[in-house]
Amino acid sequence: MPFTKNQIIHLTIENLSNDGNGVAHWQGQAVFVPGTAPGDEAEVRIVKPMKSYAFGRLEKLLTPGPDRIPVDCPVAGPCGGCGLRHITYEAECAAKTQFVQDAFARLGKLDVPVRPVLGADHTDRYRNKVQLPVGVDEDGHLQTGFYAGRSHRIVACADCKLQPEWMNRLAARACTLLEQAGASAYREESHTGLVRHLFLRQGWHSGQRLLCFVLNGKALPREKEICETLQQEFNLATILINENTARTNVILGSHTRTVCGPGYLEDTLAGVSLRMGVHEFYQVNTPAAEVLYAKARAYAALRPEDFLLDLYCGMGTIGLSMLPDCRRLLGVEIVPQAVEGANATAARLGLPPERADFRCQDAGAAAAQLAAEGTRPDVIVVDPPRKGCDSATLEAIEAMAPRTVVMVSCNAATAARDARWLCDHSYHAVEVQPMDLFPRTRHVEAVVLLQRRTDR
Repeated sequence: MPFTKNQIIHLTIENLSNDGNGVAHWQGQAVFVPGTAPGDEAEVRIVKPMKSYAFGRLEKLLTPGPDRIPVDCPVAGPCGGCGLRHITYEAECAAKTQFVQDAFARLGKLDVPVRPVLGADHTDRYRNKVQLPVGVDEDGHLQTGFYAGRSHRIVACADCKLQPEWMNRLAARACTLLEQAGASAYREESHTGLVRHLFLRQGWHSGQRLLCFVLNGKALPREKEICETLQQEFNLATILINENTARTNVILGSHTRTVCGPGYLEDTLAGVSLRMGVHEFYQVNTPAAEVLYAKARAYAALRPEDFLLDLYCGMGTIGLSMLPDCRRLLGVEIVPQAVEGANATAARLGLPPERADFRCQDAGAAAAQLAAEGTRPDVIVVDPPRKGCDSATLEAIEAMAPRTVVMVSCNAATAARDARWLCDHSYHAVEVQPMDLFPRTRHVEAVVLLQRRTDR
């Protein structure tokens, strides 16, 4: 092993890995260093030596690389959310393009054009949702923040630059009111304490605001007073209480009740009118998501007589945004509240079930059932979680034989894997479009166009 723990070495950072770490080499072995930029010359402390590579920590920056900029958040390092806040946005976009190119070339082994990433218009204050864990500081006062990387240790953050300022101000005010009322913070290790999280959501276009207290219990002390104060001071459309008394890392429990307002907020996404509470999946960057949906719609190239199947459909927004182009939409999603919301949206839009219908079912099981029934959609859209599509879903897609598959993915590695499978089974990868829905972070989305080969 060329490395020993706490060894300090002089390195020049060459590029970024797909998790945003700087990459350098020492005696032919790779060293991964968070918080560094290409071109940086630095002294690096080895913190985790492995057989053929090592993880290091930036000890001293000797010469900054050409893309490095000052970090404008005091907790960007320990928080870890803004993993690319130390480089220019132009360099970030170039890196994210490379992340996706590498995934499809090296992991998927696909010779497919990967276009330059479509950057976001807003690189700060773009998040429409945040889930803030509640804890205590060194003096025992309530605080909110974010979990440090690979831990559940809260890093206090008074002003996260990725979310609207009112969310930061409300979190601080809520902690004050909760503390005055005698509410305690939840302690995960002992499963004691009351307040687990603050869940905040905003309609990007409507401006409506939602607050949900996630509790290890049923109610807040002085609940009516706290909620009325926050509603008035922050112009909240609705306030909810979510009960999560399970010993789990899952944030939300299954039961939610309304304290103030209608229990939901309203907004639009890609022209689709929506109502949402806390259980529904909704893209956190509305303007960038609308660009992504437009690209997915263009890739789908639907015809008036087409039948569209939307798997992992969430609230149904992708499929509903495409419905003007086709005859029929069927969406599948495993989260009951999301399916209820999607069907309610379709009803409000005056769409009969034979035109737009949403089913609560596992995507793989539903796809297999549809394939067995002989269902033949013309176009299938999939937007799976980070783990990608399961084998049942991919096998059913092949059996249903749509002419076009549009894959929306938040994980280029699993998207490349799934695209490789489809390319081994009757499909051709035409193009990949990376999309930056999460500026200043390491995350990048991709939209993949696959078409059925005519030689099968």
